[in-house]
Amino acid sequence: MSRRDPAVAGPMRAAESDIDDINRVFSDAFTERYHRDGMTGVRVPLLNPPVWRYALSAAGDGALVWWDDARNVAAFNLVHTSGREGWMGPLAVRPDCQGRGLGRAIVGTGIQLLKDRGCRVIGLETMPRTIENIGFYSGLGFRPGHLTITLAREASRTGADPVEDGSRAPRKEAALADCAALVGRLSPIPDFTREMRLTIDQRLGDVTEIRRQGALVAFALWHTVPLAVSRGSEEIRILKLAAADSAALAELVERVMREAAARGLRKVTLRCQTAYRAAYRLFLELGFRVHWTDLRMTLDGYEEPMISDGAVVFSNWEI
Repeated sequence: MSRRDPAVAGPMRAAESDIDDINRVFSDAFTERYHRDGMTGVRVPLLNPPVWRYALSAAGDGALVWWDDARNVAAFNLVHTSGREGWMGPLAVRPDCQGRGLGRAIVGTGIQLLKDRGCRVIGLETMPRTIENIGFYSGLGFRPGHLTITLAREASRTGADPVEDGSRAPRKEAALADCAALVGRLSPIPDFTREMRLTIDQRLGDVTEIRRQGALVAFALWHTVPLAVSRGSEEIRILKLAAADSAALAELVERVMREAAARGLRKVTLRCQTAYRAAYRLFLELGFRVHWTDLRMTLDGYEEPMISDGAVVFSNWEI
C-alpha cells in the first residue's frame, strides 16, 4: 500500500505555541540538506527559544506556517520587513513534505506579501555551495549577488571599559530615533527600529553608538543570547550596522569588542556584505577571520542600492 502524503493547509500566522514544532522542522530540514551535500556528520542544532520568539515578533504577520492534517508544522517562512527592505528567512519544508511544490508555494507567498507591503528590496540568503538551492530560487526570479561572509574576532579579556546597559537608558526612544535618522540619511530603504526595540525590550542584546560632537555617526545592533539551545553566551553577534564613514566603522567595531570583553564574552561576529569591499578589507585588517559564507540573492527588479562615499549599512538577513 502506498503512503498517503499528508494534506497541507496554510498559510497561517505562527504563534509562540508553534515554536517547538518550527524548531524541529528547521533542524531536520537543514540537517537533511547538509547530508544531501555530503556533510553526513553535521546535525543542525535546535535554536534557542528566545531567538525564535524574537524572530516571530520581528516578522509579525509575516511569520507564516503551513500545517498538515494532524496540525503539525509542515513548512514555515519568516517574512521580514524593515522599512522598505523585505527578506525571507529562515524558511523550511519538513523533509517528508518535500517534492510536492510546497517550497515554491511558501516562497511565492512571501514574495507577494513583500510586494503588497511596497518593499523596494526583496531578498534572501542561501548556501553558495548548494546548486539545488540556487537553481530553485533562480527559477522563482531571484538572482545571485555578492556573498555575505560571517567574520569573527576573539575578544580580549583584559582592559575592558565598563558597559552602559542601553536597555535601561532613559533616552532609549531618542536613541532609536537617532539610529533611524542615520540609516535614512545613508540609504532610502531600510529601517531597523522594530528590530532594535524588540532586542532591547526582550533583553537579547543592545545597541552600541558612536557620536561626534553629540551627533550619531555609527551604531551596531547586537545580540548576546545563545543561538543554539543549551549553550551558554559566548559572543556578541552584530545583526544590523550603519556607519557614516570608515573611521566611524573602525571605532564602532573596537567599541563593540570592548563591550564583549566587559561582558566576559569570547568573541564578536558580524556578517559582512562583500559588495562593501573597503569595509571587508577593514575587518580583515582589524583581525577578523572568515568563518562562514552565504550567497545573497535578490528578486529581479528589487535589488539592493549601493551606498557610496565610504558609508556602510549592513542588514543581516538571518536571525
